[in-house]
Amino acid sequence: MKYSVVTFGCRVNQADSLRIEEDLRARGGTASATIDADVVVVNTCSVTASADQGARQTIRRIARDNPRSEIVVTGCYATRCENEVATLPNVIRVVRNGEKDRLGDFLPERFVAGDGPCGAAIEPGIAGRTAFTLRVQTGCDEPCAYCIIPSTRGSARSVPSCEVVREVRRVAASGFKEIVITGVHLGSYGRDLMPSVGLIDLLRDLAAIDADVVFRISSLEPMDCTADVLDLIVESGGRFAPHFHLPLQHASDRMLMAMRRPYAVGYYRSLVDSIRARLPHASIGSDMIVGFPGESDVDFQANLDYLARSPLSHLHVFPYSDRPGTAASVMRGKVDGAVTRERGLQLRAVGSELTRRFHSAQHGTIRPGLTLEDGTLVVTDNYLKVRIPAGLRRNQRVNVRLLSVGSVMVGELVA
Repeated sequence: MKYSVVTFGCRVNQADSLRIEEDLRARGGTASATIDADVVVVNTCSVTASADQGARQTIRRIARDNPRSEIVVTGCYATRCENEVATLPNVIRVVRNGEKDRLGDFLPERFVAGDGPCGAAIEPGIAGRTAFTLRVQTGCDEPCAYCIIPSTRGSARSVPSCEVVREVRRVAASGFKEIVITGVHLGSYGRDLMPSVGLIDLLRDLAAIDADVVFRISSLEPMDCTADVLDLIVESGGRFAPHFHLPLQHASDRMLMAMRRPYAVGYYRSLVDSIRARLPHASIGSDMIVGFPGESDVDFQANLDYLARSPLSHLHVFPYSDRPGTAASVMRGKVDGAVTRERGLQLRAVGSELTRRFHSAQHGTIRPGLTLEDGTLVVTDNYLKVRIPAGLRRNQRVNVRLLSVGSVMVGELVA
């Protein structure tokens, strides 16, 4: 069996796809390009209407370019619109999120055994990933007005710490030197376990593992980046990368309240200022939504006023998209599409300036990192991607001095 896995969306989906890849390899599968694959797994996202559209377009393209392929679709779009997805060309099975971990069981019998590398172990480079993305939690119980994910992922569920630790040891033994810890609502980790624990308890367990591995914490809701979590990262001696992704969503308290976000802008400002003061080289990214129902010119200006002076290093900007079944989809005051697009352009311009400013501040510094791809690209601990001369392999630890911070960052190795 030749297979291909196509992934849309967040790190949680990336982690799920790694699991799927490992399962298919164990069943005798051999990874290939979509045009040559017998089976193509499409792991979808549904956070916006454009994510749904992208999945449909990709499925149609795969079917057109490889008419003999059989397509299995999973993920949030497949869960939310199962019947719609099932009608797309070459789709033989739709696997809902709740069944995703057993996706291989839903393949036709002719695909579950073959002459491939049966039982092949994972290793750096699988699915093009040098770091291993590990999902420790899924589901969400937060009531954010715009978000459909709680209905597609279900309520929050955590993997017990002993199982996470065992998996980290297995992954580290396979040669991975960096593990990204992720979840749908990572900060809620452990609340559902008996006895209940917190994210800080898991992070302390990870810090105690005797293995040559660095942890990168995926997206955290601002209220979940607690003083204990920040202290652990600061004091970890590099065991946890100085890289934060803290979605603000809006810099107007009125909009945050309408979005049902459980914090105010003042809290967020204090949090990221504290991170920058304690970890001057840290990367701090954020998500922003433009065009949320009721967003006025004054509300939007609050974004520009705060972000331009903030210590953030990069932004992901999303135009608001109605998701049927969410509270926001029935709110009044929908923002005109042209206005939303213009506001998005303005915020992306601010984000570009924040990134330029952060890169400039890193000029001449020396950062630890890990080689990617063919060994000529390094991702630093603070999430900078830097080109270096050829001569190394993928997955090697290096120290790199940043020499150029233009559109392509360039560095040199330091012993």
